[in-house]
Amino acid sequence: MSQKSLPSYIPALTGVRALAAYLVFISHFYYIFGENIPHFVQKFFREFHIGVTIFFVLSGFLIAFRYYDNFSLTKDWFKQYLKNRVARIYPMYFLLTICAFIVYCFTKDDNVTGGQHNPIVICLLNISFLRGFFNEFKFSGIAQGWSLTVEECFYFSAPFMFFAAKKWGKPYLQPIVITGFGFILVLTFRNINWYGFFGNFTFMMLNTFLGRCFEFFSGIMLALFIKRKGFERSNRITFTYIGFFMVFFCVWLMSVIPVLPGDLFGQQNPLGIITNNYLLAVSITLFFYGLLTEGSLLKKALANPFVELLGKSSYIFYLIHLGFMYNGLHALLDWLNDKVFVFYDKINVDWHSPFEYEQLNLLYAFVLLNAISILLFKTIEEPLNHYIRRSDFLIKSKSRPSEILIK
Repeated sequence: MSQKSLPSYIPALTGVRALAAYLVFISHFYYIFGENIPHFVQKFFREFHIGVTIFFVLSGFLIAFRYYDNFSLTKDWFKQYLKNRVARIYPMYFLLTICAFIVYCFTKDDNVTGGQHNPIVICLLNISFLRGFFNEFKFSGIAQGWSLTVEECFYFSAPFMFFAAKKWGKPYLQPIVITGFGFILVLTFRNINWYGFFGNFTFMMLNTFLGRCFEFFSGIMLALFIKRKGFERSNRITFTYIGFFMVFFCVWLMSVIPVLPGDLFGQQNPLGIITNNYLLAVSITLFFYGLLTEGSLLKKALANPFVELLGKSSYIFYLIHLGFMYNGLHALLDWLNDKVFVFYDKINVDWHSPFEYEQLNLLYAFVLLNAISILLFKTIEEPLNHYIRRSDFLIKSKSRPSEILIK
């Protein structure tokens, strides 16, 4: 199948980004519903961290779909490749991380630094993505940004993975080799008290590229399959809904797996790791294959222009849904609640405030976070992305016809 006959942009996959970000949001705030929902439902929502796995599989697919046929391990190609990756990921992460540490100067929120470390050092570890290699620092700064260390490791490794696959074949061996190297690092460093640098197997498997490489690999294999077979197929198997069902079956499975002492999620159980890193990755791959080759209602919904916009701004939503931005919105809603009751006292009425219920406030925060994300995407992220790509950063810009990039 010629690459020219394949579309370079797939709106439904952009919409999937919004779905992934919202699943992570639910996993972080399910507790607000408290006794209003059954305990087993709370445990189910708690495992919605699967949005991160969706991001990883999607990244593997998009990078391979775009670069596998034209990569070259030359200095200029690699500079252009890194330039595109920096333009896509780094500006908003850097700006929001700096904001988080500026806010820390006023709030002294120990969550930003871990409570016992030099904030300047922690800030440097965050803006360099190095914090993701240390168990003690992985949730510092913008806590959910730990996954960007995993993403950046994949971006850097992808061209070499492609090269190895083309030169030696047997790409299925790559996740075994990469994760095997992770096991060697843990065996080497687990008895060395260096801030948790590859300090245990759970950290390596859940929070590093070495442990989570199979998720990216699944996306890569899907991209290569699509490149060979195209988006058309004759059978009528509804992979979209089969994959979708399997994804949430994995969520259910992790919700009933026993949570080990000291842990928070079924995902952290060895069976949960297998489910999250492998079975879930395969399920998401089937789901994506359905979206790519079928005309389902779900595909149409995810490709809706407004959902597409939410998907484009979902990276910012992911970065701000926890931390100083959410905390600021929460404080604003509490302030509005106080003002409403002051007003009620003045007019001598005993009414309910629209801001007194945590569940409603979570909905308000969700809407406001989306609005802020879209605003930041349109005014900062997208313009900076285009500016860096057109600039002479890393490599002199080449004038070429405008094109739509798939990632």
